[in-house]
Amino acid sequence: MPALPTKLDVLHSPDIVERLKRAPSEHKGDAGKAILIGGAPGMAGALLLAGKACLYLGAGWTIIDMLDPASAHADSEQAELMIRLAKEDAVKALNQSQPDVIAIGPGLGHSALAIEWLIASLNYPRAPLIIDADALNLIADSGDLLNALQKRNQQFPGQSILTPHPGEAARLLKSTTAQIQADRSQSLQNLVALTQSIIVLKGQHTLIAGPLHSAVQCEAGNPGMGTGGMGDVLTGSITAIAAQGVRHHLDLWDAGCIAVQLHAMAADSLVQKGVGPIGLTPSETILEMRRLLNKLL
Repeated sequence: MPALPTKLDVLHSPDIVERLKRAPSEHKGDAGKAILIGGAPGMAGALLLAGKACLYLGAGWTIIDMLDPASAHADSEQAELMIRLAKEDAVKALNQSQPDVIAIGPGLGHSALAIEWLIASLNYPRAPLIIDADALNLIADSGDLLNALQKRNQQFPGQSILTPHPGEAARLLKSTTAQIQADRSQSLQNLVALTQSIIVLKGQHTLIAGPLHSAVQCEAGNPGMGTGGMGDVLTGSITAIAAQGVRHHLDLWDAGCIAVQLHAMAADSLVQKGVGPIGLTPSETILEMRRLLNKLL
């Protein structure tokens, strides 16, 4: 039986907070170049939410590779997002862009192009990789993709993080959502063993563990977070912190823990102000996350 998780409280660590601070001379390169991939036709909003979270949480560049041609254009309401159409040659596109961090999955879909971008992301060396949503389902359905993920983690330990909700976790483990929820701690360890990745098992009291880290549990959060798009915001937030962490000496484990706690704290803060839990939106949560992060610094 897995050991009981400890409480996640990374945002009260003086060392972590100090490493998040920026020197007066810093420029966008010091905050990292993030690429987020997804947004198939009909699902562009998921990727835009992830991109907005990445931008507002401090990445130096936020680049969106959108699979939907109709949505791959500048957003006048968020002109800072660098939105472009995902190219057919994903390997060449990533090599040309040279990202510091990659996130893939929000609204990705299951097309041949989606699979090509996932393969390219799994094969891109060294850069931290955040895998969510449809990218998780693609891996769950393909032994070759799972093998590629395992091989990546053998070559670059600690450089991949998966963020499944219970349904996605069940698909990865060939189980059911009810079984995942019945023993979340064991399910977490099974996911770590299967993927050799850092795992963020979302849900009430989100759990995090990895091959090199014991389980921690986020005690913050509320039912208002149970709405479409909240997971996309978390993905973008992890991406932003990971991008900054490349030059601020925060690894992917740190980034995941910071983002999970900040995400839940922001939702609780909004509820305390009378915003939710009913009707609490992911977009509101992004802004509150930014406020809380800057308050900490």
